[in-house]
Amino acid sequence: MAQDLEKIEGPEDPANEQPLVSHLIELRNRTVRAAIAIIAVFVCLSPFMKQIFDYLSQPLMVALPQGVKLLATGVVAPFMVPLKVTLFVAFVIALPFVLYQLWAYVAPALYRREKRLALPVIISSVVMFGLGMAYCYFIVFGMVFKFIAGFSPDSVNFAPDIDSYFSFVLTMFFAFGITFEVPILVMVLNYVGIADYAKLSKARPFVIVGAFVIAAIFTPPDVLSQLLLAVPLVILYEAGLICVRLFGRKKPVEYDDDDEA
Repeated sequence: MAQDLEKIEGPEDPANEQPLVSHLIELRNRTVRAAIAIIAVFVCLSPFMKQIFDYLSQPLMVALPQGVKLLATGVVAPFMVPLKVTLFVAFVIALPFVLYQLWAYVAPALYRREKRLALPVIISSVVMFGLGMAYCYFIVFGMVFKFIAGFSPDSVNFAPDIDSYFSFVLTMFFAFGITFEVPILVMVLNYVGIADYAKLSKARPFVIVGAFVIAAIFTPPDVLSQLLLAVPLVILYEAGLICVRLFGRKKPVEYDDDDEA
């Protein structure tokens, strides 16, 4: 029985093992290159860890009462939190190269016309993610922190912990960064033939409900911050629909052998 199974699976046949091994090696190499890029940027930024954290905390410092500073309740928090912030900034700066490594790994399995999406999608994704973070930092943080601080009673010393603040900021950055990717996602779904303009339009009610659900999950439990996430998400989805209507595909995509890599 074991011999028959061995003949069927061919465990000693290098042709059966080589594709999986080569894919794993390629994935390892791409991951290592992406990690090296992030570490290299982090090393360059490490002398400025204090300044980077001070800049990140500026929206909250403006909302705090005069003379009040952030708290560090952990022994190593004054070192670890700025280090985490700097590592996050290094990741954002190295994001184009990281996305390129991801694309280079999956590209061989895609059709030729799908490969043509590479450069526009990578560039637009990085730009829109950066715009989402900028919108969060310059607009959302200022409004939300002032709103929250305004409800703080006079008997309460509103001075958040730096570790909690970093976790909050990181969550908000990713939430708004991903939200601003919605138009690109809509265009890609249309371009690869998954959904046309009619299907995307019919999904509008579900997108609106989903926007407020996502906002309720990733933002503080106040109406202002939820609206500041849900409303842009809906607007960006509508912007994606406009782009599909103007530049999108009218018919489903049909693939043939000539389109394969």
